[in-house]
Amino acid sequence: MSLSFGQPRPRRRPNLTPMIDVVFLLLVFFMLASRFGTDRALPLVAGSGGGAYSGPPRLVELAPGGLSLNGIAVAPEDLAPALARLMQGPGDAVVLRARDGADVQALVRVMERLAAAGLTRLVLVE
Repeated sequence: MSLSFGQPRPRRRPNLTPMIDVVFLLLVFFMLASRFGTDRALPLVAGSGGGAYSGPPRLVELAPGGLSLNGIAVAPEDLAPALARLMQGPGDAVVLRARDGADVQALVRVMERLAAAGLTRLVLVE
């Protein structure tokens, strides 16, 4: 005796529309989340304290609370003119120190600001 369960159904093809929607949503997400453009790099020269330091102290400290020059708080826009008064010549070094908790991006902004003012000999210490 043979059992029959009715007419065999034709095989259904899988619906790909939801998968295509998810792929396009992921594509849009990653396009919006990614960064376009070129990354900038700071030109740094590694060295080991070979030269002698001369002149008045020029210590710029960056802390989470702001900038200080030789222990006195200074605004970022006033830093280059204040340093110029302490410089003996264009080749004098400026010592930069980032305190614990200081933002790296803020340090980069200070370095760019000093380089734009013509102070290119920057010494970064820990």
